[in-house]
Amino acid sequence: MQYKQIKPKKIYEEVAETLLSLIRSGQLKPGDKLDSVQQLAENFNVGRSAVREALTSLRAMGLIEMRQGEGTYVLEFSTDDLTFPLHSAMLMTEEDVFHLLGVRKILEAGAAYAAAEKRTDEDLLKMESALNEMKQHAGDIILGEKADLDFHFAIARASGNPILVSLMNHVSDLMGESMRETRRICLYTETATVDRLHEEHEAIFLAIKNKLPDTAAINMQSHLQNVEQVLSTYMRTLQP
Repeated sequence: MQYKQIKPKKIYEEVAETLLSLIRSGQLKPGDKLDSVQQLAENFNVGRSAVREALTSLRAMGLIEMRQGEGTYVLEFSTDDLTFPLHSAMLMTEEDVFHLLGVRKILEAGAAYAAAEKRTDEDLLKMESALNEMKQHAGDIILGEKADLDFHFAIARASGNPILVSLMNHVSDLMGESMRETRRICLYTETATVDRLHEEHEAIFLAIKNKLPDTAAINMQSHLQNVEQVLSTYMRTLQP
């Protein structure tokens, strides 16, 4: 009999699942304000980075809202919100990750092509702003992932296709998780770097800016294939 390998949970996953349990049970209600990151870190006896990642996961699920200068609040939700995102954001298998990249190749190559045809100056400003944020936060996994996600969504919106944007919204939590993993690997291995990711994003941006649809689509495909290669190479090193 073959048994599926059990992988240990990451600290931020345990923090997120604990907070999720409090929300699910009603101990944390819609409108409630969470403790500060520092206070949560002390309560859980973990680092602040683990708390921030846990909150990012819960935000991706649509369960909490981070208000600048005010704090983090629990949002209204339905019970359906607690099923799909929990599985997708926290319990992604290796197979799930590569299936997601397959979906992204289909959606985002087309988005880049359409964006190169239809982008506005405002769209370019949003893409450029996200690129600058990525470069500024190259060493920060969480902020880097947020800027990365913002860049890809700016391209989707520039396509002028609201259905495509909706489809990407549906897998946004999955995308954020895979981007976060990619950045972790790039920061801690010699085979790939965050600088390379930035160069790939820059190439996509320039093709869209210069209204080169075919080049934009090719550059997006190449970027996602490289991400797939980074993840694949890293996962092979984990195998016994």
